[in-house]
Amino acid sequence: MHRDYLFTSESVAEGHPDKLCDRISDEIVDMIYREARREQRRSGFDPGSVRAACEVLATTNRVIIAGEVRVPQSLLKRGKDGALIVDKKGRPQIAPRKFRAAARRAIKNIGYNQPGFHWQKARIDVLLHSQSSDIAQGVDKDGAGDQGIMFGYACTETPALMPAPIYYAHKVLEKLAAARHKGEGEAALLGPDAKSQVTVRYKNGRPFEISSLVLSTQHLIENWDSAKVRQVVEPYIRQALAGLKIAEDCKWYINPTDKFVTGGPDGDAGLTGRKIIVDTYGGAAPHGGGAFSGKDPTKVDRSAAYAARYLAKNIVAAGLAERCTIQLSYAIGIARPLSLYVNLHGTGHNVTEQQLEAVIWQIMDLTPRGIRSHLALDKPIYAKTAAYGHFGREPGRDGSFSWEKIDLVKQLKAALPQNSAAHDKQ
Repeated sequence: MHRDYLFTSESVAEGHPDKLCDRISDEIVDMIYREARREQRRSGFDPGSVRAACEVLATTNRVIIAGEVRVPQSLLKRGKDGALIVDKKGRPQIAPRKFRAAARRAIKNIGYNQPGFHWQKARIDVLLHSQSSDIAQGVDKDGAGDQGIMFGYACTETPALMPAPIYYAHKVLEKLAAARHKGEGEAALLGPDAKSQVTVRYKNGRPFEISSLVLSTQHLIENWDSAKVRQVVEPYIRQALAGLKIAEDCKWYINPTDKFVTGGPDGDAGLTGRKIIVDTYGGAAPHGGGAFSGKDPTKVDRSAAYAARYLAKNIVAAGLAERCTIQLSYAIGIARPLSLYVNLHGTGHNVTEQQLEAVIWQIMDLTPRGIRSHLALDKPIYAKTAAYGHFGREPGRDGSFSWEKIDLVKQLKAALPQNSAAHDKQ
């Protein structure tokens, strides 16, 4: 195994064009679930019947929302006589007002009120339609919404059981965004759009120091150069990196092009789902290829990736391994996963991958409905996931990031009694 090496991961801020599109997509998923809960109280509508596959394109003062949904009656278009309006295929048409409002709230919250992209002035087109009945027939009988492979990963490199490079790349941008939103000094003059990149030097397989750091951040003052931006951001960067040594000869690249005033969708078009490596493990673990944002949890691209992370994290938290990768695979319309694969990368403590695979089948229902039920995913909890990673976050009281809980540790140890006993003696 390669023991001494450099590894790099990047992150992007909430105002990056692609992340803004992820945020709008997930705000719409949350809005649909909130409407479903209201309708559940009024008429018994089942929030579990919500379907969303919402894609967003953003460019200069323009947002296009497209995709397929199944929504409560309150989000459907009606005529003056109160009858539902349908398209040529007989599908109920979507009333766009609340979808546009959700998009504007997201843009405002991120902080875009610039001439080239403004939360009030941007034109927002809603091109959503009802989900295909061909797909719905498989999902409604509790099958997966599509075929695909999903991965989960955990390791002991950081307190969040995440790889160090992506963990710290996220932390840098989170610190700067928090300072910007709070209006702290000159950090209030930074813009919403930013990217970070952290290179970690590993020694004997463990994170040792940060050898280089890249930050490109939008700023609202025309005459700021890279030296001025570094003066503003460096204190926050050092706070964010406090958990790992910064090498004495660390290379700092702050706004390498020297000027970054035009940013966000005004500087570069954005699309939902283009930052899947940022969303997961920063390239330190495999990715199945499916994006998360804008999808309800019947989509196994999202929910099964959450389940795989949940299982891998609990295995590592239980002390059964230093690293764990889990793969799941599904077929459209079929409920049970086609395969389950566990890899401990040679770091297992008195346990084999085959033993863990057998135990996982026992302790968690990995059908799409089983995952949604176990992790309580049919809720408006997704907007928070859109920036700074879907993994390595703190579970919220509202049910968000439930896949980050380590509540399977006791069950895992109980199912592997010789392992837990051996581990407890170490």
